[in-house]
Amino acid sequence: MPAILSADRIVKRYPRVTAVDGLSLDLEEGMCLGLLGPNGAGKSTTIEILEGLVEPTSGSVRFRGKPLDSHYRERVGIQFQATALQDFLTVRENLQFFSSLYKRRAAIDELIHGCHLEDYLDRDHRKLSGGQRQRLLLAIALINEPEIVFLDEPTTGLDPQARRNFWDLVVGIKQRGTTVLLTTHYMEEAYLLSDDIAIMDHGKIIARGTAKKLLDEHFSDSVLELPLDAIEGRNLELPLVRKQDCVEIVSSDVNRTLGQLLSAGFPLAQLKIRPRTLEDLFLRLTGAELRA
Repeated sequence: MPAILSADRIVKRYPRVTAVDGLSLDLEEGMCLGLLGPNGAGKSTTIEILEGLVEPTSGSVRFRGKPLDSHYRERVGIQFQATALQDFLTVRENLQFFSSLYKRRAAIDELIHGCHLEDYLDRDHRKLSGGQRQRLLLAIALINEPEIVFLDEPTTGLDPQARRNFWDLVVGIKQRGTTVLLTTHYMEEAYLLSDDIAIMDHGKIIARGTAKKLLDEHFSDSVLELPLDAIEGRNLELPLVRKQDCVEIVSSDVNRTLGQLLSAGFPLAQLKIRPRTLEDLFLRLTGAELRA
């Protein structure tokens, strides 16, 4: 599919740091790209450049093959990590206010239904729960029927149920063919929502592809997890990695490792075997956990 948004060797320098260092990135129309990176990787600056909010020091960004212009912001939607809303306005009044700022407008009733805001329309936005507020901010990001939606860590701080409800909304956006660029610190969120993943570090893209492709490229083993008390007083000639509440054994031959554990008398009732995850990939590529 053609690229709806392209960054070509963009650089952003500040007096004491180069935040983005020659980054090139294509965003295909209709896809969801998950842009991941540890703190300080240059992710936020990259997003701000792609949104048209920050000018790069060098390099260029093109929307549908043309340089960004004054009309670009009319064609994209942004859900910031924190958005200041007018005090004392209800949910309905906020939607009406933001709708008035654009020439191209979505039907407010459809946004209300799509983002499940029916029960809160006459409530002051300051009295919304975290999940309700995020749904309102998503509706505001969609108010101008954007061709690209930028979701900057949209579920940070939400409880698991609210986070999953928000994921359902994003899936609905994708199904309508809207292009999505998502940043997140949640591995499961990136895995479930992203058609493609780009991992950043030190201002560069260091890996790009589907989650499956990236994991297959970097791993050919599995991880066995045992509770800490299972290894007390026992010797095992296998490399163990101690975590907060368990130990991990990395194995390229699970059957053989299971045989060694059984021979050594390890209790296996609480044994967990898992495939490699994006957390593991993050640690290998950047030296940091995904939520760092």
